[in-house]
Amino acid sequence: MAATGNVLAFDLGAESGRAILGRFDGSIVRMEVIHRFTNGPVRVLGQLYWDALRLFEEIQQGMRLAGQRASLDAVGIDTWGVDFALLGRHDILLGNPRHYRDPHTENIMAETFRRVPKEQIFHCTGIQFMRFNSLFQLLALQRDHSPLLEAARSLLFMPDLFHFWMTGVKANELSIASTSQFYDPVARTWAYSLFEQLGLPKAILGDILMPGTRLGTLVPAVAEATGLGRVPVILPATHDTASAVAAVPARGQDWCYLSSGTWSLMGIEVQTPIIDDRSLQHNFTNEVGVDGTIRFLKNIMGLWLVQECRRSWQRQGHDYSYEELTRLAEQSPPFRSLIDPDHPDFLLPEDMPQAIARYCERTGQPVPQQPGDYIRCCLDSLALRYRWVLDKLEAMRGRRVEVIHIVGGGSNNRLLNQLTADACDRLVLAGPAEATALGNILVQGIGLGYFSSLAQARDVVARSCSPKRFEPQQPEAWTEPYRRFCKLLSG
Repeated sequence: MAATGNVLAFDLGAESGRAILGRFDGSIVRMEVIHRFTNGPVRVLGQLYWDALRLFEEIQQGMRLAGQRASLDAVGIDTWGVDFALLGRHDILLGNPRHYRDPHTENIMAETFRRVPKEQIFHCTGIQFMRFNSLFQLLALQRDHSPLLEAARSLLFMPDLFHFWMTGVKANELSIASTSQFYDPVARTWAYSLFEQLGLPKAILGDILMPGTRLGTLVPAVAEATGLGRVPVILPATHDTASAVAAVPARGQDWCYLSSGTWSLMGIEVQTPIIDDRSLQHNFTNEVGVDGTIRFLKNIMGLWLVQECRRSWQRQGHDYSYEELTRLAEQSPPFRSLIDPDHPDFLLPEDMPQAIARYCERTGQPVPQQPGDYIRCCLDSLALRYRWVLDKLEAMRGRRVEVIHIVGGGSNNRLLNQLTADACDRLVLAGPAEATALGNILVQGIGLGYFSSLAQARDVVARSCSPKRFEPQQPEAWTEPYRRFCKLLSG
């Protein structure tokens, strides 16, 4: 690694964004949050959009502030997956990008499977079926005869869009492209034949670039507005989960990761895609990571359940902190009520506690009464879902997982960490919490030549942070709840 170096990482999530300055000293990396800003959907006439222009102004503000603190070697952005912008002639943005929870994709999967068999789509792309995948968003536009799709000349995923506005270079970064369900992880190119079969315009698909690629430098207008000059833009793994997994401080092959936040993404790192009847049956996904690795994983609803409960209670005048909710959940009896976190009822409910109550009523379980009961229901259910995913990962890979590495903001939830260790009967190592930003910084470092490999970058993570250990305490107490939980999944 270079003796010193500074890079700026933007990590944009579904709730907020941050500009984080990463400082290298030759051994470890230190991070400093320079700028925080809110994010979230804008609802207009029942539809949900991202405010891309405001987000780009926040990005420029983050660059201004970072430039006042350090001389930068590079800048790069990661975001959530699947969502995209369409550009028309002269690279004009065609409307605000849709939010992945927008209802326009309801029923689109069933309509698609009448045109192309589900099995064919999976064996072509290896991606878990979720109605908001990029493929289904495009097909919903096609179904609705959207003039945007007809006018589109280019498709850029959200980080691709911001990088284009920064550099003037249009390209699709590999890790974010692989979330789309129209990328072929075996052929390592777009699934052009699937696009043709579905009547989608192949011309909107751009060049695919690897993480660590130097995309270009800031265009003069951005360089002047931010005061940074012609700083290079280095592509991180622009999908936030890919960046988070790059920062897992692990070696060997006996571990799995759990990127915990609004979504939980649990999986293993493999060299080749696992695309077969079992991965289709269990609805697992194959996404591309750093150094050509494959993230074989399952998307799980995650702490969205808790976030939406908290928002609901805020609207009623009860502003609980996450720490208060965790404390209340610790005091609530375990296993009284369980839910399937991935049930469609919880994707975009008007009121999450009401959705949980209705689910419990419908499945013959006690309805939670107090906030602590609701949060305990959510956390118990997430831990059981992690056990289910772990069972399937081990069966499909044919190898036992010894350690679960929990990274991301959810790794700060000590109760969920302990419940996960108990439910899965595995050692849990929690941290780093800022794994996504750290992975972003490290991949930029690889692109700049600070590190020669992903393994060397992970050595830096191990030196830079100390994960917290959670040993299984009463795993036998989870046997009966797990049986009940699996019955919910099959019901």
